[in-house]
Amino acid sequence: MIEFRLPALGADMDEGVLLEWKIGPGDRVARGQVVAVVDTSKAAVDVECWQEGTVAELLAQPGERLKVGAPLAHLLEPGEAATPKVGAGGTASGRRAISPAARRLAAQYGIEADTLAGSGPQGAVTLEDVERARAAQPVAAPQPTDRSAAIRQTIAAAMTRSKREIPHYYVAEDICLGRALDWLGAYNRDRPLTARVLPAALLLKAVAVTLMAYPELNGTYRDGVFRPSPTINLGVAIALRQGGLVAPALLEAETMPLDTLMRALADLVARARAGTLKAAELGSGSVTVTNLGDTGSQAVFGVIYPPQVALIGFGRSVERPWVEDGRIVVRPVVSASLAADHRVSDGHRGALFLRDLADRLQRPEELKP
Repeated sequence: MIEFRLPALGADMDEGVLLEWKIGPGDRVARGQVVAVVDTSKAAVDVECWQEGTVAELLAQPGERLKVGAPLAHLLEPGEAATPKVGAGGTASGRRAISPAARRLAAQYGIEADTLAGSGPQGAVTLEDVERARAAQPVAAPQPTDRSAAIRQTIAAAMTRSKREIPHYYVAEDICLGRALDWLGAYNRDRPLTARVLPAALLLKAVAVTLMAYPELNGTYRDGVFRPSPTINLGVAIALRQGGLVAPALLEAETMPLDTLMRALADLVARARAGTLKAAELGSGSVTVTNLGDTGSQAVFGVIYPPQVALIGFGRSVERPWVEDGRIVVRPVVSASLAADHRVSDGHRGALFLRDLADRLQRPEELKP
């Protein structure tokens, strides 16, 4: 018997609300299959199961608030047969069998569980039987004000922990984007609007490729030990419509061609704001990038998202005087910053990273593959 428990869907997640089951008793579950939707206060997240089996019973009910690690379901391992349970609401003497979760739900609804007809194995009463016996009312969605307050509380807890535990240092570099934007304009010229690459995607690609030479900026710090990540999983800070931020990850961003990264970024932003992120995209970031875009300020100095050890920030691109070949010209310039953990790296390496990032953006054609 496999006990499937609520996974941590982010480093700052302590609990979540089960919104929906995608499976039911008797269903076969494959590795990586989405089995439930859980509200983490920042977003509704698709939860995958990474074990194979057949659903024996569901232990939690939609609308129930659960701690990380709480049992969600029992799965039968391949080849394992269901065994009638004696004492879990039923007895060998003929009393109707009912799962503990179904008995709890029936009590919550004020239903006499022993009077229900069971549709489970050997006539056992299941959660579905309890639901059918009740005039089901839809689970009330969190009100925007409640969701906003919950998001702010979650962010506050994570950022307070970050500033308390992580010795931050900051470095910054102004980067001329003239060549990068000229190249990007030519690259997009004959492409349909929906296939064009935005400057944000080019910056993310440059960050991912540059980080390959700076493993001390890409990983996590837990229990006094730094663990570098074997891949560049870029957490992308996305502003939510109801307020607050979420930072799902573009997994293995260093391997993505520029066009693929652009499509993945657009999809990630759309699903983050629609509340349909996957569990694998939350909590798996190895470094975070925040980009203020055209409506932001000229610079940002961020707070590291624990247990990560670095955060890269980009301010608003603005026209500035720039010295080029001994002449003063006007060029688009962006201020790039790095917040990093002094337990793992130092300002010298951080400054080198930003210089290499700036140099790479002067050769944008190399970022296409």
